[in-house]
Amino acid sequence: MAKRILIVEDNDLNRKLFCDVLRANGFAVEPVADGLEAIGKAREFVPNLVIMDIQLPNVSGLDLIAGLKSDASLRGIPVLAVTAYAGKGDEERIRDAGAEGYLAKPVSIGPFMQAVKALL
Repeated sequence: MAKRILIVEDNDLNRKLFCDVLRANGFAVEPVADGLEAIGKAREFVPNLVIMDIQLPNVSGLDLIAGLKSDASLRGIPVLAVTAYAGKGDEERIRDAGAEGYLAKPVSIGPFMQAVKALL
């Protein structure tokens, strides 16, 4: 059975790219454009991995990661943060929120797939 990946990304092009690349590599994906839907969709879809943008409208990806990690049924799901926040201290702050992986945008396909496979 294919591993399931929830993609939380508000940018249409990034979301489509992540979905296309992951599907081409045999994963089942569920895209979410609105971060406010992310936790509910995670409960419904039960992913093996969450790919999380940090800069989202309406809610911070950091808050969503904390929400996932505080939910007993979701806390074991690894989170890969993919973000334009690539300044000094950003990776540490994102990992402190609970993300197991971190990639700075723009993302190259090779490192992206390596990070995904490492967390699965």
